[in-house]
Amino acid sequence: MTQKKTAENGPALVIVESPAKAKTIGKYLGPDYIVEASVGHIRDLPKGAREIPEKYKKEPWARLGVNVDSNFEPIYVVPDEKTKQIKKLKDLLKNASTLYLATDEDREGEAISWHLLETLQPRVPARRLVFHEITKSAILEALQHPRDVDENLVGAQETRRVIDRLYGYEASPLLWYKIRNNLSAGRVQSVAVRLIVERERERMSFKNAVYWDVLGSFSLDEARAFQATLTSVGGKAIPSGKDFDPSTGLLSKPEKFALLDERSTSALIQRLLQAGQAFVESVEEKPYSTRPYPPFTTSALQQEANRKLGFTAKRTMSVAQSLYENGYITYMRTDSTNLSQEAISAARRLVQTHYGDAYLPEKPRYYQTKVKNAQEAHEAIRPAGSVFPLPEELRGKLSSDEFKLYDLVWKRTIASQMKDAVGKRKTIVVALDDAQFHVGGKMIDFPGYLRAYVEGKDDPNAELADQETILPDVKKGEALQCVSLKPQEHTTTPPQRYSEASLTKTLEDKGIGRPSTYASIIDVILNRHYVFKKGGALIPTWTAFAVCKLLETHFPVLVDYGFTADMENELDEISRGERNRFDYLRAFYFGSESNSKRGVEFPFPDSFAPGLKTLIQNKTGEIDAREVSRFFIGVPKNEDGSDGEPVYLRVGRFGPFLEQGETQASVNDETPPDELTLDAALKLLESSKQPEAPLGHCPETGKPIFLKHGRFGWYVQRGENDDKDKQNASLLRNMQNGDVNLEVAIALLSLPKTLGVDPDVNEPVIVSNGRFGPYVKRGAETRSLSSDLSPLEITLDQALELLAKPKYGSKTTAKKSEPLVVFDVSPVTGETVKLLSGRFGPYVTDGETNASLPKDLTQDELTFERALELLANRAAKGPSTRAKRSAKKTTKKAASKKTSSKKTAKKTAASKTTTKKKAAVKKKATSKAKIDDSSSEAPF
Repeated sequence: MTQKKTAENGPALVIVESPAKAKTIGKYLGPDYIVEASVGHIRDLPKGAREIPEKYKKEPWARLGVNVDSNFEPIYVVPDEKTKQIKKLKDLLKNASTLYLATDEDREGEAISWHLLETLQPRVPARRLVFHEITKSAILEALQHPRDVDENLVGAQETRRVIDRLYGYEASPLLWYKIRNNLSAGRVQSVAVRLIVERERERMSFKNAVYWDVLGSFSLDEARAFQATLTSVGGKAIPSGKDFDPSTGLLSKPEKFALLDERSTSALIQRLLQAGQAFVESVEEKPYSTRPYPPFTTSALQQEANRKLGFTAKRTMSVAQSLYENGYITYMRTDSTNLSQEAISAARRLVQTHYGDAYLPEKPRYYQTKVKNAQEAHEAIRPAGSVFPLPEELRGKLSSDEFKLYDLVWKRTIASQMKDAVGKRKTIVVALDDAQFHVGGKMIDFPGYLRAYVEGKDDPNAELADQETILPDVKKGEALQCVSLKPQEHTTTPPQRYSEASLTKTLEDKGIGRPSTYASIIDVILNRHYVFKKGGALIPTWTAFAVCKLLETHFPVLVDYGFTADMENELDEISRGERNRFDYLRAFYFGSESNSKRGVEFPFPDSFAPGLKTLIQNKTGEIDAREVSRFFIGVPKNEDGSDGEPVYLRVGRFGPFLEQGETQASVNDETPPDELTLDAALKLLESSKQPEAPLGHCPETGKPIFLKHGRFGWYVQRGENDDKDKQNASLLRNMQNGDVNLEVAIALLSLPKTLGVDPDVNEPVIVSNGRFGPYVKRGAETRSLSSDLSPLEITLDQALELLAKPKYGSKTTAKKSEPLVVFDVSPVTGETVKLLSGRFGPYVTDGETNASLPKDLTQDELTFERALELLANRAAKGPSTRAKRSAKKTTKKAASKKTSSKKTAKKTAASKTTTKKKAAVKKKATSKAKIDDSSSEAPF
């Protein structure tokens, strides 16, 4: 059989990751090119036992998805949702003359190109295109200089992927057994959680201190008045917050300071007011200059967007990706602060035309990356092209978020090529008797780059302190009038919790993780409920405390900052071809013995000598599940002064709770740990022993009605706890516990209730509050209530009107449903992309995939490119829960048809020993665990 020959003069096929990127590049290339998207990764490691190919299922390493016995060969599978797109790419390739792989320029993009080659198996020349911005000149330049896929980069990405899979699939099940289900551990994730937990521990051990000083108002005349703060008295310094030990609340060096309290401060003020004339003891003026900040790296962009715009890291990266794919900024995942000569020239031209020659330095500015373990050097994030459009010129073309982020990038880039800011710092010292008062000021003589850009601060107080403060012109020895002296009380404060910006900066400073991982790291620890947000602060849950305690106590090397950063450096060496990746993987998983047999140096510390597999196996039996989940709160005092029973917090299978002897009390999982003091814990324990005060009594039964908080939230209860006939009812969605009084509680307990009879069919109409919200029912017909209808207030007429409408999701509904917005045709399905109104809010669809709109995205802000991105992200996640349930039911039906001989075999298998049962349970838990190890977009 002869092979069909590919058309030699056919169009070239260019493959990129996303439809939006394909659309932008397609505009720059003529009819000789077809640009198509892979829609992200087309292959990945199996996510569970179901996806493991049948031929590998009996292998001892099958649950890992990696053949650890044969050079750690990954088992790649094509997700079901990608088969149609792969077929489309193969069909296009049949008539193509050349294949160009134009995926992103980093490790992840290189790996996607390699997977495309492995899957498509092209019989035509295949080359790699690399560019850092999507402009016509950049694309055409890349076509002039194609290259082969970089095997070192692919190997480095695969090594990271395998290490993260091994770490996650070996360590995560341990957390399931010892703490509770659905927990995960990860190479970077667990270290990030440790940072947040350590900060909370510092806050919990913090002892505040109170100290006083004096604010003096002085003047030479009405035009020359200023305030200064007391800094010393009697030759001893007045302390500030940094002079106190945070663990004791005491001065670190008390002999050096004059510690004032309220009484001594008042006495000092009285004495100084009677002391006579104040005068200027010294005036010091020094020039200063500050340099502009370098252009954005990924982490710097995430930090600034968080500080200035309030964007989460995930939101920042989503917006930046949209800007990149539509040709507005350069590639958004980079460690580099370098700008190309073309970009420098463009920035300098804008400085000259927009701000004037006075702001343009004689020579261009160049910046060197200072980040530890910087990845392959790319250009910094900047506006794309050789001419940077002004933000205002793009206002109508960009969404609100895109405009804000582009404006930030534009200003930072331009500012990086402007002159220094220049000014003077002045310090005035005032003497009054034996006391000294200081005040500092700052005057800007030439704003320089500050005309374009001022960097945000993590600490609002620090940002306030940086504002210009102008002091009057005074001379040494001049007499001053002391207008007033005011006492000031200060209390030391615990260290600030991490924000997304400060956590990103700390991870970067420690050399942990990579730009492409920071957003997903934060996303995962929030989704896993290791951390929750209060304002902008990241607060650890007690579950995070338990996980950290287990890892720090039994596997300290796995959450060691130096160990994790060294791994990043070693993985970078693999990407440069300086280290053998197979030796590295063997050492990581099997330990030093595997390397010594080959005469290869062991790259890890001695504490990791057993390797990951043996380390976890050896320690599993030593871990006391009760101990790692228990935290000492304190010991109360009895009335006679003796010690009472100690109070502990325990992390249980269903959440945290307090324990004192036989008494227990639930703790809200989002209670900040530093707020759970001994006094607070004792109050919770005491309230758990007290009979609850009812909201009132039911007028029909006379039974008490209570408002309670349980495992699944707030609910009302009629009857005492020991009442066999007690009745419970959940609160409605969006109903707060403060909304519930006796009348509301009785109404909730009345559900389900009959509203009346439908006269047309003579059937009762019932309203109820179900698992998925309130609904009405007539026979087999049900309809969900919209948000404007309350089950407590709905009438029979309203219910009948609702039941008369077609049921959501029916064919009739689909025909009558009018789209809110109609976009272009999807490059994936060939169907029109539409925005529709659904039961749970607006969503976009391409005929095959549905994707809900994020809460922070309005209908007006939705673009075609953003819609395609939402659909691509949703498709990449696989079938919905409903689809999975349907598949599960189908599987169960098929399983029920098995022969009786198979049932007999199953009964025989059930008689295995207890040890084998435990092993089976362990294997099952491992395969079911939702472990985050998927690619460098979320490499944990």
